[in-house]
Amino acid sequence: MTAAATGQVVRLQPETCGVLVIDWQEKLAAAMDPEVYPRHLKNALALVQGAALFRVPVVATEQYPQGLGPTVAPLREALAAEGVAAPVIAKKDFSAWAVPEVRAQVQAAGRTKWIVLGMESHVCVFQTVRDLKEAGFTVFVPRDAVVSRTRDNWKVGVKLCEAVGATATSTEAVLFDWVGRAEGDAFKAVSRLVR
Repeated sequence: MTAAATGQVVRLQPETCGVLVIDWQEKLAAAMDPEVYPRHLKNALALVQGAALFRVPVVATEQYPQGLGPTVAPLREALAAEGVAAPVIAKKDFSAWAVPEVRAQVQAAGRTKWIVLGMESHVCVFQTVRDLKEAGFTVFVPRDAVVSRTRDNWKVGVKLCEAVGATATSTEAVLFDWVGRAEGDAFKAVSRLVR
């Protein structure tokens, strides 16, 4: 994978990565493009489940859950599963990095590379990515695991993330970089996740 800002090749190794799940909530989900949303949810689930396989820490947020509801059920279950047990932190700031509890979790994980997925790509995802980059992290945004209410805003969000130095990637690119070889139990498990 190539880091957009530097042109240097970056290898995603599980021991250097974390996953940040931004605001994948019920009322937001209901407003998403129904042709895009199911596939992107499947990819978000694959990334969280893949993180569990490789012991990659996961942190999740909910934007104003009193109004936007909790994290969608399939993802909420994956975040609570054995091997993940991700903290889900409520917030009102658009940027997750602006929330002290999120910053503490990210810093405590001790990871230098963060894979950021969630809703909406042009608001909370972008602002979080911008702040993570400013804080010195290497950031990856799987284009197929971020969504916005409109495709135009999704495209804008991904471009904005790239403009601040994040690398646009895909769910499979992340997962297979973690695997590294086409053999063994991890390869078989990841292959099942992306079917």
